[in-house]
Amino acid sequence: MQEVEIEEDLLTLGLSINGSWRSDSISKKRKIRDEPYACNKFFALLQARDRMLQLDAGSHGLEDGKGLHLIHLLLISATAIDDNNTSSAIDSLTELYRNVSLNGDPIQRVSAYFTDGLAAKLLTRRSPLYSMIVANPTPEQELLAFTQLYRNSPYYQFAHFTANQVIIEAFDEEEKHNNRSLHVIDFDVSYGFQWPSLIQSLSDKATSNSPIYLRITGFGQSLEVLKETEIRLKNFAKGCNNLFFEFKGNLRGLGQRNIEVKKDETLVVNLVFYLQSLMSSNEVSATLNYIKLLNPSLVVLVEKEGSRISRSFFLSRFMESLHYFAAMFDSLDDCLPADSIDRLSIEKNHLGREIKYIVTNEERENNNLKNERLETWKKRMESNGFEGIKLSSRSISQAKLLLKIKSHCSNSDFANAGGFRIFERDEGRGLSLGWQDRHLITATSWRCAL
Repeated sequence: MQEVEIEEDLLTLGLSINGSWRSDSISKKRKIRDEPYACNKFFALLQARDRMLQLDAGSHGLEDGKGLHLIHLLLISATAIDDNNTSSAIDSLTELYRNVSLNGDPIQRVSAYFTDGLAAKLLTRRSPLYSMIVANPTPEQELLAFTQLYRNSPYYQFAHFTANQVIIEAFDEEEKHNNRSLHVIDFDVSYGFQWPSLIQSLSDKATSNSPIYLRITGFGQSLEVLKETEIRLKNFAKGCNNLFFEFKGNLRGLGQRNIEVKKDETLVVNLVFYLQSLMSSNEVSATLNYIKLLNPSLVVLVEKEGSRISRSFFLSRFMESLHYFAAMFDSLDDCLPADSIDRLSIEKNHLGREIKYIVTNEERENNNLKNERLETWKKRMESNGFEGIKLSSRSISQAKLLLKIKSHCSNSDFANAGGFRIFERDEGRGLSLGWQDRHLITATSWRCAL
């Protein structure tokens, strides 16, 4: 960024700084007098950010024990923003930009993205400075980052393989009366990465005399992405013998109340990282009530794991997110070398984008949803008429095998505290992937209660 460009943007910074951070008790005259001072301080903050972005890889490592200082500065900054103290927030964020790095230690890297989120929170969304700090990756960059994380970490693979194993077992249980037909309703099909392994597994079970019919109804946020997903899955299915495959893509919200369900088919609802994307608890309940009307044989639920904290306070949510993503960044250090281009892409265009969205999104601040504990999701599901199903020993063995395959990302001794670990939860009804002692994601399966 050139200084002249910053100076041009700062001409309107007085209007760009979020008005909610200005105390109503300060007189209008005082506000006008202080605005140039706030602008100058924010200019220094942007200069510190620009210098941070220009640092060479590996040139800005932290001394041992200094990570806690960054956490402390983040907490001071978040507290100042929560208290509407713009001046103190800018001071702390400027100091953070002098110590964080996109190429340093895990705590430096994750702190860099949280610092960006907090800095953007001081601005209105109309500000060009806001757009500069919270710059979204292109769809191509998003897909590449997702692919790189999928390939290098067990994070998404655990979610998808565990869900698919449960789906196959539900299909097998009803094989005598389902006409060898399986219908999966995926409420967030994303790029469709979950389904090639299921297609292959079903093809391996099928024969020329007893083919299998798989139908996927997938919902997404973009018709273009849905079409690309359909093409990829159909091309993959063409190479699988004795399997008849059908995919129907629909935009989220438009076709989710008009799903075609056929008789004598195993119906499964796939909720992988979907419910937490909804904007309110009422939406979650409405979705679960509709799913119950479909009377599926199985509902698969996979969500990010939170901790037992108050939902209603910004600071609690901020610290919960910081701890969660710190574990994610730490795990990437175990999966990819320090100079990895893949790691930078994952952190910038996938995890970093998520962090900035969580910190700056006011609508999600005002609702009741966040990363919930398994116990909370259990209460939600049970209160909406579902009962948990115990996961099979095969599901557990498969999850542990995945970590062995990803041996560079895990410790083969699952009792040890290092690396990725598998946790059996709720008397076998839940299975979690964790980093060290931190639960990251949890998979559960459900059926309609009698």
